[in-house]
Amino acid sequence: MNTEDPEDLTASDSCWLPRSNRSPGKARRFLTRTLSSVKEGERFLDKGELVLSELVTNALVHGTRTGQLIWIGLKVDGEQLWIAVEDPSSSVPVVCQASAAEGESGRGMLLVEKLSLAWGCGPREGIGKRVWVLVGPDQN
Repeated sequence: MNTEDPEDLTASDSCWLPRSNRSPGKARRFLTRTLSSVKEGERFLDKGELVLSELVTNALVHGTRTGQLIWIGLKVDGEQLWIAVEDPSSSVPVVCQASAAEGESGRGMLLVEKLSLAWGCGPREGIGKRVWVLVGPDQN
Protein backbone atom coordinates (compact mmCIF):
# COMPACT_ATOMS: atom_id res chain seq x y z
CA MET A 1 0.00 0.00 0.00
CA ASN A 2 1.36 3.42 -0.96
CA THR A 3 1.05 5.77 2.02
CA GLU A 4 2.57 8.78 0.28
CA ASP A 5 0.29 11.62 -0.70
CA PRO A 6 0.43 11.94 -4.53
CA GLU A 7 0.46 15.73 -4.14
CA ASP A 8 3.85 15.40 -2.45
CA LEU A 9 5.27 13.75 -5.56
CA THR A 10 4.29 16.19 -8.31
CA ALA A 11 4.16 19.94 -8.84
CA SER A 12 3.71 22.33 -11.73
CA ASP A 13 3.90 26.08 -11.95
CA SER A 14 4.54 28.84 -14.45
CA CYS A 15 5.52 32.49 -14.46
CA TRP A 16 6.29 35.42 -16.74
CA LEU A 17 9.64 37.20 -16.65
CA PRO A 18 10.61 40.56 -18.12
CA ARG A 19 13.42 41.08 -20.60
CA SER A 20 16.05 41.82 -17.95
CA ASN A 21 19.53 40.66 -17.01
CA ARG A 22 18.00 39.69 -13.65
CA SER A 23 15.60 37.18 -15.21
CA PRO A 24 17.95 34.15 -15.15
CA GLY A 25 18.38 34.62 -11.37
CA LYS A 26 14.63 35.05 -10.91
CA ALA A 27 14.08 31.87 -12.93
CA ARG A 28 16.50 29.92 -10.72
CA ARG A 29 14.72 31.13 -7.57
CA PHE A 30 11.37 30.16 -9.11
CA LEU A 31 12.75 26.68 -9.85
CA THR A 32 14.06 26.33 -6.29
CA ARG A 33 10.64 27.23 -4.85
CA THR A 34 8.85 24.82 -7.17
CA LEU A 35 11.23 21.96 -6.39
CA SER A 36 10.97 22.59 -2.65
CA SER A 37 7.24 21.86 -2.85
CA VAL A 38 7.91 18.30 -4.03
CA LYS A 39 9.26 15.43 -1.98
CA GLU A 40 12.90 14.93 -3.03
CA GLY A 41 12.56 17.72 -5.59
CA GLU A 42 16.06 18.94 -4.72
CA ARG A 43 17.42 15.98 -6.73
CA PHE A 44 16.73 18.03 -9.88
CA LEU A 45 18.18 21.33 -8.67
CA ASP A 46 21.73 21.34 -10.06
CA LYS A 47 20.91 20.24 -13.61
CA GLY A 48 17.65 22.14 -13.57
CA GLU A 49 19.32 25.43 -12.65
CA LEU A 50 21.92 25.10 -15.40
CA VAL A 51 19.38 24.19 -18.08
CA LEU A 52 16.83 26.82 -17.04
CA SER A 53 19.49 29.54 -16.83
CA GLU A 54 20.68 28.72 -20.31
CA LEU A 55 17.19 28.68 -21.82
CA VAL A 56 16.23 31.98 -20.20
CA THR A 57 19.52 33.57 -21.25
CA ASN A 58 18.95 32.39 -24.83
CA ALA A 59 15.44 33.86 -24.75
CA LEU A 60 16.87 37.17 -23.52
CA VAL A 61 19.69 37.35 -26.03
CA HIS A 62 18.02 35.84 -29.10
CA GLY A 63 14.26 35.82 -28.54
CA THR A 64 13.01 39.04 -26.99
CA ARG A 65 13.10 42.77 -27.50
CA THR A 66 12.46 45.54 -25.00
CA GLY A 67 8.98 45.23 -23.52
CA GLN A 68 8.53 41.57 -24.42
CA LEU A 69 8.11 38.81 -21.84
CA ILE A 70 9.45 35.29 -21.38
CA TRP A 71 7.20 32.50 -20.09
CA ILE A 72 8.54 29.65 -17.95
CA GLY A 73 6.69 26.43 -17.21
CA LEU A 74 7.85 23.73 -14.80
CA LYS A 75 6.52 20.26 -14.00
CA VAL A 76 8.27 17.85 -11.69
CA ASP A 77 7.57 14.37 -10.41
CA GLY A 78 9.73 11.69 -8.85
CA GLU A 79 11.29 10.74 -12.18
CA GLN A 80 11.88 13.90 -14.18
CA LEU A 81 11.72 17.67 -14.38
CA TRP A 82 10.07 19.26 -17.42
CA ILE A 83 11.19 22.80 -18.20
CA ALA A 84 9.64 24.96 -20.92
CA VAL A 85 10.66 28.47 -21.93
CA GLU A 86 8.67 30.49 -24.44
CA ASP A 87 9.67 33.69 -26.20
CA PRO A 88 8.27 35.73 -29.11
CA SER A 89 10.98 34.71 -31.61
CA SER A 90 10.43 31.87 -34.07
CA SER A 91 14.20 31.27 -34.42
CA VAL A 92 15.00 27.69 -33.44
CA PRO A 93 17.96 27.16 -31.09
CA VAL A 94 21.00 25.48 -32.60
CA VAL A 95 23.37 23.06 -30.91
CA CYS A 96 26.92 24.00 -31.87
CA GLN A 97 29.50 21.29 -32.19
CA ALA A 98 32.03 21.29 -29.34
CA SER A 99 34.83 22.32 -31.70
CA ALA A 100 32.78 25.28 -32.99
CA ALA A 101 31.91 26.49 -29.48
CA GLU A 102 35.35 27.79 -28.57
CA GLY A 103 34.33 31.44 -28.27
CA GLU A 104 32.42 33.44 -25.69
CA SER A 105 29.06 32.03 -26.75
CA GLY A 106 27.59 29.07 -28.59
CA ARG A 107 27.99 26.41 -25.91
CA GLY A 108 24.62 26.83 -24.22
CA MET A 109 22.48 24.43 -26.20
CA LEU A 110 25.35 21.93 -26.24
CA LEU A 111 25.20 22.03 -22.43
CA VAL A 112 21.41 21.67 -22.52
CA GLU A 113 21.71 18.66 -24.82
CA LYS A 114 24.32 16.99 -22.59
CA LEU A 115 22.31 17.52 -19.36
CA SER A 116 18.88 16.55 -20.68
CA LEU A 117 17.07 13.29 -21.26
CA ALA A 118 15.39 14.92 -24.26
CA TRP A 119 14.67 18.39 -25.60
CA GLY A 120 12.81 19.99 -28.44
CA CYS A 121 11.40 23.17 -29.88
CA GLY A 122 8.09 24.02 -31.45
CA PRO A 123 5.69 26.88 -32.04
CA ARG A 124 3.76 28.35 -29.16
CA GLU A 125 0.24 29.69 -29.29
CA GLY A 126 0.33 33.02 -31.09
CA ILE A 127 3.82 34.03 -32.16
CA GLY A 128 7.15 32.61 -31.09
CA LYS A 129 8.43 29.29 -29.87
CA ARG A 130 8.56 26.95 -26.91
CA VAL A 131 11.81 25.20 -26.04
CA TRP A 132 11.28 22.27 -23.69
CA VAL A 133 13.70 20.05 -21.84
CA LEU A 134 13.32 16.86 -19.77
CA VAL A 135 15.88 16.56 -16.98
CA GLY A 136 16.56 13.51 -14.85
CA PRO A 137 17.63 13.65 -11.22
CA ASP A 138 21.19 14.76 -10.40
CA GLN A 139 23.71 11.99 -9.88
CA ASN A 140 25.03 11.55 -6.34
